[in-house]
Amino acid sequence: MTLSLYIARRFAGMVGRVFLIFFGILMLIDMIEQLRRFSDAGVGLGQAALLSLLNVPETLYRILPLIMIMAAIAMFLGLARSSELVVVRAAGRSGLRFLVTPLVVSILLGALVVALFNPLVAATSKAYDQRRAALSRGGDSVLSVSDSGLWLRQGGEDGQTVIQAARANPDGTQLFGVTFLSFDAAGLPARRIESESARLTEGAWELSGAKTWDLTQPNPELAASRDEGPVALPSDLTAERIRDSFGTPSAIAFWDLPGYIADLEGAGFSARSYRLWFQMELAQPLLMAAMVLVAAGFTMRHVRFGGTGRMVLMAMLAGFGIFFLRNFAQALGDSGQIPITLAAWSPPVAAVMFSLGLLLHLEDG
Repeated sequence: MTLSLYIARRFAGMVGRVFLIFFGILMLIDMIEQLRRFSDAGVGLGQAALLSLLNVPETLYRILPLIMIMAAIAMFLGLARSSELVVVRAAGRSGLRFLVTPLVVSILLGALVVALFNPLVAATSKAYDQRRAALSRGGDSVLSVSDSGLWLRQGGEDGQTVIQAARANPDGTQLFGVTFLSFDAAGLPARRIESESARLTEGAWELSGAKTWDLTQPNPELAASRDEGPVALPSDLTAERIRDSFGTPSAIAFWDLPGYIADLEGAGFSARSYRLWFQMELAQPLLMAAMVLVAAGFTMRHVRFGGTGRMVLMAMLAGFGIFFLRNFAQALGDSGQIPITLAAWSPPVAAVMFSLGLLLHLEDG
């Protein structure tokens, strides 16, 4: 137990040190990028640091598997140079049994990352997007999905229009059970339109079965009018703007993903990328353990055997290969080329099988 606690403490400390090193490097790089990007907006060093503090966690979260394998390589090399691995083996503990503690620590860290760090990353990403939109004068997202349906917002010469629909087609260009509520320049309700369906064309919504209320009249119901034929309502929205407003699945906290997926599918949109991201988050602890096994397979050997630099390079290349394979499988899963479960779980499972085979070959011949 004493040895296990020592290894666990040393491995967790190494992961923390590598994490902080990458955090510092990424902060410096991102601050320079923020100063360059928002130089016209008069952003100073303090504001750039705040923007970087909100933006860097997402990048760190994406490269956590690489941070894990670098920390594992550093720990195994340190143990080999101090001959602690030799002492452990001489005490009768095999290499595979020695790996149990780092594996448990990596799985626990992976679970904590998904449970705690993931919601933090989602919150900072949203805050960064809002500040970036304000500095870019690009406005906030035009789309929101909730259990009450789909909500859109569009601008115009006379004011803003809020759109609520019960459901939509997958790309959001055709709405059903839709209500348009227009506001004048002073922010007061000016007109309400209810329509059976609305289809987005170039520069306008084409409404079918629309009923219009003039909310500036004393009795809007008496002044209401109904149009059975197509009615064109000007709009500055495009299919690209609606699609871009969805953002990325990483902007949704892990614990909120199941509810968001249900709301998205209830509104008529495809939630495939969000389902895939949810499964990939569930597989994150296994991927962390796979990175530790890969590092052990190449570097858990005595330095007197030589070739340490070559083995470290091979471990790093294997780690980058698994990282690339994971991203490639995610792209295939997003496009529907392979099933979601296969895209999310095959890279970590393949990495575990590969590294275990390598370890068994080195330990038992």
